[in-house]
Amino acid sequence: MAGKLLLLIEDLIFVAKVRETAKALGIELAAGNTRLSGADVATVQPQAILIDLNPSQPAILEWIRALKTDPTTREIPMVAFASHVQSELIARARAAGCDRVLARSAFSQQLPALLRELSAKDQ
Repeated sequence: MAGKLLLLIEDLIFVAKVRETAKALGIELAAGNTRLSGADVATVQPQAILIDLNPSQPAILEWIRALKTDPTTREIPMVAFASHVQSELIARARAAGCDRVLARSAFSQQLPALLRELSAKDQ
């Protein structure tokens, strides 16, 4: 059985793309935001978290860092994406604890395989 993935994605085009792909693969999704505490995230029990590093989410790096230092959530894989030209943001996301950071184009191209991989992880 595929596990649930938590989405922190504001871009409606990407939300639709992820939802369509997940639905076709039978993967459950939950929407999230940076107001979720580690306890809130643990309650959702996601297999992984997908994060848009969109600049309109200024607290995203702090949120990633907080979850990666929280014993209840630090083992949850986090995969983020950003524009390929945002190299500093990508480096900061990795330093904050993101397990994988992809360019938006790579995220789109790899989406079906990525969702299958992340939803199959055994936590």
